[in-house]
Amino acid sequence: MPFGDLDFVSYCMKIDLEKKMNRYGIGKYLLRAAFEEDKLIPWDILMREKAAFSDAVGHSLVNDLIEYAGSLYSDEEFEARKQRFVHAQPFTKESLLYREIFEKYYPGQSEMVADFWMPNREWEGCDVNDPSARVLSNYGASGE
Repeated sequence: MPFGDLDFVSYCMKIDLEKKMNRYGIGKYLLRAAFEEDKLIPWDILMREKAAFSDAVGHSLVNDLIEYAGSLYSDEEFEARKQRFVHAQPFTKESLLYREIFEKYYPGQSEMVADFWMPNREWEGCDVNDPSARVLSNYGASGE
């Protein structure tokens, strides 16, 4: 885990902030550039589109989970079951599935989760109703 190494973190913290800003048109540019010259990582892997944390399991699994949740609840069941939750009420069948799983293991503790890990709606392009980063306007090609 190089990102857990204190010397590595200390080194990164000393890098000029301007160089760390994404002005290169590709995320994690400095990290990618560090591996470019030695060709230790194949180019197509090194430069592939970054997957957001929310979708890092892969788009096909995300789509499968959405489809699975859709098969569990009719529209009427969804509307009725989501009413059981006052705090952070589920807004999709997928979010209802996750909420019911959460409640099974952590009953009555939903207050510890703020807004289902949604993007900050105050940020430009982030006023969305889906926790998946691929719906954000600045997500890039990996959302396709």
